[in-house]
Amino acid sequence: MHKSSIIIDVFTDEQKIPSQIQWSASDTSAEKAQQAKAMMIAFWDSADKAALRIDLWTKDMMIDEMADFFYQTLMTMADTYGRATKYGDQVEEMKTFAKGFYEKFREKQLKENKAG
Repeated sequence: MHKSSIIIDVFTDEQKIPSQIQWSASDTSAEKAQQAKAMMIAFWDSADKAALRIDLWTKDMMIDEMADFFYQTLMTMADTYGRATKYGDQVEEMKTFAKGFYEKFREKQLKENKAG
């Protein structure tokens, strides 16, 4: 049996707010740890039938970056769900939601930029 490892290092400031996130994986060609401004990890606990999650982002993560991160995450979650279930109608529903979410964000940003 082959074992793969993912190592995540989170550096925090004095108030324990993440200031830096680095990750590395054993089965990658990257020689150094990779930088990230945000992460979402979910594990499925089948005994409790519950999702266990870790969501972190650094204090320098910008709002537009967060919106992009969520949009891309929602889209890839839809793709993953589709590969697991073959329920294309629900995949399209999830992607439609993700696109609408992102469009509403962009509209909000335009209004705030015009007002400011």
